[in-house]
Amino acid sequence: MTSVPTPIPSRTQYVLEEIKHRILTGQLRPGQALVETDVAAQFGVSKTPVREALKTLAGTGLVVMSQYKGVTVRMVDADMAREVYDVRLLLEPEALRRTVCRRASLDAARDALHSAATASDTAQRSLANREFHRALYLPCGNPLLGRMLDEVRDQAALVSAVAWAADPSWDREAAEHREILELALAGDAQGASRALRDHIASFVERAFPEAREDREEEGGRHS
Repeated sequence: MTSVPTPIPSRTQYVLEEIKHRILTGQLRPGQALVETDVAAQFGVSKTPVREALKTLAGTGLVVMSQYKGVTVRMVDADMAREVYDVRLLLEPEALRRTVCRRASLDAARDALHSAATASDTAQRSLANREFHRALYLPCGNPLLGRMLDEVRDQAALVSAVAWAADPSWDREAAEHREILELALAGDAQGASRALRDHIASFVERAFPEAREDREEEGGRHS
């Protein structure tokens, strides 16, 4: 018999969402310490919901819990970026291909693209970009595939936040998003999938050249 997930208490959920939002929008930087007492005081709650929220965030890969260093926002390096983006490259273009083949609605993707274009700050634009990608893969017709991509979604956003802080590339990515959506709306499943794959690959290679070099070395060993 399938067990029913235990709902997260409202205070824990509130703290969880606030910390996640600040990490993914760059307000909390990689390596920054998250001290339970400080976070509890900041949000006006006890340490218990903070502790539970941090455990959940550790499970999703956004924070790291260490016996000696306590809790810190996860650091982003080429290895981490490669791992996360390899999963996206394997799964996300195929999910979009299936979405287009099913002729699923792409209204949510269109709305997210508009929200990104009219965003008033980096945080809003970042969140809109995340919703754009999710709106492309979620209607793929395979709920498990959607959940698998959701699992790496936050880590991918953390990689993006670090990359954008170092070298903003909003205009280029916005143009690529428009091309992907146009191909999808035209019913070109293969073209949209290919454009999405190029978009994902080029982003991580620009932001973390070491990841591209590692991938090329691995390809050479297997050829």
